Amino acid sequence: MTDRPSPLETHRNTMETNPRTRAGIGLGANMGDKEGQIRAALDALSRLSETRLLAVSRLYRTAPVGVTDQDWFLNAALTVETGLGVRELLAALLGIERDLGRVRTLRWGPRKIDLDILFFGDRVIDEDDLVIPHPRMHERRFVLAPLAEVAPDWVHPRLGRTINDLLAGLPDDEEWVEPWDSFAG
Repeated sequence: MTDRPSPLETHRNTMETNPRTRAGIGLGANMGDKEGQIRAALDALSRLSETRLLAVSRLYRTAPVGVTDQDWFLNAALTVETGLGVRELLAALLGIERDLGRVRTLRWGPRKIDLDILFFGDRVIDEDDLVIPHPRMHERRFVLAPLAEVAPDWVHPRLGRTINDLLAGLPDDEEWVEPWDSFAG
């Protein structure tokens, strides 16, 4: 017999010793079965190691931004508590996107699924391939409306304002964002 811990004990010990961080994640899709893609991403996110879903917003039907000649989006936001580092979380999100068929072609173009780290605790990261908080989240109703459901009091570390404050400060005519349940048949 060995004195090595079982895989379950190792996982439990890792969960207890790694620092836990609250993170916000944005989800979006505008190709194919949009709702199915979001649900599949949620399922995959719920199975991430060292990560626990805290809250999930409802779905929102939203106008495309940037490249406007494309189909409308479904967007949502969620919060997690994770023992993963920010780079590990990013790699996991990119893996989920890849597994669900995301192919990156056109910036702000159509996509089967898009997963973005919106915030990671109160960290500020400004690197070539990773900017946190998400660099344009404070300007986008399609990000702030669902995020306000799950993290209304989170304070943007660069701007010093809560998600609710940022959402309230957006111009009304900027973009349309409507709860998806109002379109359910």
